[in-house]
Amino acid sequence: MTLIEAPPTVRRPWTALSILCVTVLIISIDNTILNIALPTIVKTLHATSSELQWVVDAYVVTFAGLLLTLGSIGDRFGRKWVFLGGLTVFGAGSALAAWSGTPDRLTIARVVMGIGGAALMPSTLSILVNVFPDEDRRRRAIGIWSGAAGIGVAAGPILGGVLLSRFWWGSVFLINVPICVIGITATVLLVPNSKSPTGRKTDPVGAALSMVALGLLLWGIIEGPNLSWSSPTILVSLSVGVVAIGAFVIWELRNRSPMLPIHFFSNRAYTAPISALALVLFALMGMFFLVTQYLQFALGYSPFQTGIRVGPIAITLLVVAPTSVLLAHRFGTKWIVAIGLGLIAVGLILLSRTTVATTYLGDLPPLLLLAVGAGLSMAPCTESVMGSVPMAEAGVGSATNDTAMQIGGALGVAALGTALNARYQNHMLANLAGQPLPHAVKDVILGSVGGALQVAQRLPSPYSSELARLSRESFISGMDLSLVLAAVITVVASIVVLAAFPRSRKDRSNDNSAP
Repeated sequence: MTLIEAPPTVRRPWTALSILCVTVLIISIDNTILNIALPTIVKTLHATSSELQWVVDAYVVTFAGLLLTLGSIGDRFGRKWVFLGGLTVFGAGSALAAWSGTPDRLTIARVVMGIGGAALMPSTLSILVNVFPDEDRRRRAIGIWSGAAGIGVAAGPILGGVLLSRFWWGSVFLINVPICVIGITATVLLVPNSKSPTGRKTDPVGAALSMVALGLLLWGIIEGPNLSWSSPTILVSLSVGVVAIGAFVIWELRNRSPMLPIHFFSNRAYTAPISALALVLFALMGMFFLVTQYLQFALGYSPFQTGIRVGPIAITLLVVAPTSVLLAHRFGTKWIVAIGLGLIAVGLILLSRTTVATTYLGDLPPLLLLAVGAGLSMAPCTESVMGSVPMAEAGVGSATNDTAMQIGGALGVAALGTALNARYQNHMLANLAGQPLPHAVKDVILGSVGGALQVAQRLPSPYSSELARLSRESFISGMDLSLVLAAVITVVASIVVLAAFPRSRKDRSNDNSAP
């Protein structure tokens, strides 16, 4: 996906940057505002843990699978029209989500939102890189772009808490509709159209293979604890998903206009940071998925109180991200990213020591440490990815950067949510053994901690308090296991950075010149 024709906004680069940042802001708000609403969705729609994971991941799988294809369509037929289509579809999906009456309908609405998001995102970094060809100015611009994402992460939980304290859960989706309407109006009036006459052709086969691979792998990971890992259905799902990944790689290697140019991965200045970025999002999004439920189910905070308590984490990201690229320029990207990943790992390990007696203030220091680490890691990785691809391939670089982040986040929610669910169910099954409970009631208790707490409210004392205690203990035990898994993944990411990151900008240049 090339970007040969510079948009008119290049004469006002900082104005162009502000438009790009608003797009990132909307997407990042949507991700974190949903996390705050998950416990309310459990109580209102009676969603199980696996259904919650699908509400989150259906959006991400669709988003990641269509990013490159819709980006190339924008290059060929006009970025403004694809952007307008994205805002329209995203707004329509948000309205559908707001009025969904079941977890299945909400998941379908999230798929529609994913299609819209995939049309919105690919242009942001590709335009940014072309508007800011100078390295120093581009670093600052990418830092601000990352900061905008941080603002969304910070605003999402607080905004979600305010909405849920006054309105029904659908309001966290309905808030997107007026924003999209304003965005459509502003785009029609203020944003010029641009396209690349030599843009890549679309690759529907590659898009289909990538979505099949992601969908089957995530479905197998999420449903494994429910159907059993030895279930033929799960084994077939995971096996076909792996085969689809292989078929995707082979197809992209042989296709003259690949959705994902595989030759990019021969450049370690591209492969190392994009891998690290995916693993950072694995830990970060997985952590948000767990912690927002922990604050409400285990500590008993309301959605608004939870949003306020998640706020410091996101504000820390906002403060650290814009300065991280400057630190990377001064001390070296390799070392700043490695330090950031190390801080994430330490924060996760400390957080995994949470017990039923731990308070929010006891968890806050490791959460802030984790946020500092993520802020140090994300922007330098993005800058390294975009700096390692040719200017003519900036669109593909942007789309693959976004895809890596989405896939990492989806796998984080799937893997950490699955580890939590498996440990929770094992603990609860052991405690419920021999209890004369109806099968349907037991299914609700095992489905999620929210379901167990709802059952506990209907039981007489002392059974009520005992079930509530057991469910919270089981949930925290599962969360701790998941956080340890995330810490291990983050340590792997730091090893990748130390082993594969170019030592200097000269090494990056040498890699770029390699065939």
